[in-house]
Amino acid sequence: MRPSKEESEALRRKRQRKGDPGIVDGEGAYRGPWARYQDEDQAYEDEAAVAGEELASDEEYIEEAIVPANLPATSKAGTDYQDDITNTESTESYVTEELDDKGFDYQKRTYMHVPQDLDVQLTKEAGTQKNYAPKKHIHTWKSHTKPITALRFFPNSGHLLLSASADSKVKIWDVYHHRRLLRTYSGHTKSVTDATFNIDGTAFLTASYDRQMKLWDTETGACTARFTTGKIPHVIRFNPSQSNPHEFLAGMSDKKIVQFDTRSGEMTQEYDHHLGPVNTITFVDQDRRFITTSDDKSLRAWEYNIPVPIKFIAEPYMYSMVRACAHPAGKAVAFQSGDNQIVVYASTDRFRQNRKKSFRGHNNAGYAIDVSVSPDGQIVMSGDSGGRVCFWDWKTCKMYDRSTLAASDGPVICAQWHPQETSKVATAGLDGLIKYWD
Repeated sequence: MRPSKEESEALRRKRQRKGDPGIVDGEGAYRGPWARYQDEDQAYEDEAAVAGEELASDEEYIEEAIVPANLPATSKAGTDYQDDITNTESTESYVTEELDDKGFDYQKRTYMHVPQDLDVQLTKEAGTQKNYAPKKHIHTWKSHTKPITALRFFPNSGHLLLSASADSKVKIWDVYHHRRLLRTYSGHTKSVTDATFNIDGTAFLTASYDRQMKLWDTETGACTARFTTGKIPHVIRFNPSQSNPHEFLAGMSDKKIVQFDTRSGEMTQEYDHHLGPVNTITFVDQDRRFITTSDDKSLRAWEYNIPVPIKFIAEPYMYSMVRACAHPAGKAVAFQSGDNQIVVYASTDRFRQNRKKSFRGHNNAGYAIDVSVSPDGQIVMSGDSGGRVCFWDWKTCKMYDRSTLAASDGPVICAQWHPQETSKVATAGLDGLIKYWD
């Protein structure tokens, strides 16, 4: 709304005169279009004083006391790093028909005892019989509420199955008899990234996004040790040798591989040549060496306990290798490559890629999908981002089209061969279900 003539004249009367163009400084100096209105300077000072930006000419700054606010402490749940100082691990055992409320059968044996009343002998050496691709679904284990991140069969016998999940829980299942949930291990506050048994299965390690690595007693469910470097562990592996069964390696998000001793709880070695988060650790050459891969799209081979790589492979055509599985013969390692193929590297002195062996036909881009080789070394298995489980012949690299399993509606992340059965595998994915196939 425009001002009236009277208001306009009143405003003009308040304005200072333009002055004489011949006078530069002093009284009557030329102001022209920059002439101010009366009391304008005082108005500006008053506004600045109110806003706290500038004091009026006749005011003096007085510091006011800060009143402490009795606010509650902020939660650390959303911060980048929350140190786990609670140590509130717990376990829950489930009573079965064969075991009493203390977990013993009539001969005072726990579920750790390898069953002898089966058609298959679980104590024989793994890989002594021919393996076949499975064809039918025989069982589903359901208890996890979020995606499964790792599956591990009990070493050698395979009568127990360990599962880790994004729901921060780790569970162990009975593979035979009633195939029930036997125990739940709770202690992590965020998603579990990996799990690994020791050489005899009496203990296992878990790694989590809460930056903790914890050692658990398989039988009692007690957490016996905790390890951390302040970074996120992506992969964790016990040393499978008889000489150092108490040591383990962990690939971290800060590009390092750290080595811990479970007896002292201290870090004993650090391998820090990678340029990205570490994805896989694979022991080779009778467990005297190990191979690691990383998001830096390279492969490095190391002598155990010597923090200098003995082999470094990084080619322009290479992609990140996110999962690995050693061939039972001990001369090669299969890697899940990010360009929708499985590549094979020799695990002998030269660590060269076998260009004649690459397994294609599945999709894995964007997911860390397991690759597993059958105990006899003849069949390669992998999950798929489309919900399939695919199988290839190791010698010819051809896919078994008829044996492809439709295992899930979403990506199949975990896939593991049973160490003693001829054609049994366990798979799991983002739906939180563990499926058993034969």
